[in-house]
Amino acid sequence: MAKQQIEPSYLACPIRQVISRFGDKWSLLVLYTLHCSETGVLRFSELHQSMADCSQKMLSATLKNLEQYHLINRKVYPIVPPRVEYSLTETGKSLMPSIRSLIEWAELHFDDVVTKQLL
Repeated sequence: MAKQQIEPSYLACPIRQVISRFGDKWSLLVLYTLHCSETGVLRFSELHQSMADCSQKMLSATLKNLEQYHLINRKVYPIVPPRVEYSLTETGKSLMPSIRSLIEWAELHFDDVVTKQLL
């Protein structure tokens, strides 16, 4: 069986290669929650409190992915029990205007996308 050739356009596609890495609902919520926090720094428990519908396992996986893609910083303090804080990287901060625009669009079109679907 011949190996399938990957189209160069696929490898250069921003949706497939960039946006798909943080475009899920939990990633966007984590990024926006960090952005909106008073200090810009939150601990795992604080993030989980503000996203109670997200399981601890899913939040942990989301945070690892966002750190891997250089959108958040993870700072571990060498104390017992360990203290871990999360904040946006410069790249993560540069994404916030786009996320705010998406939220504004969602608020404006909420009825068209969500409410009318339920009828």
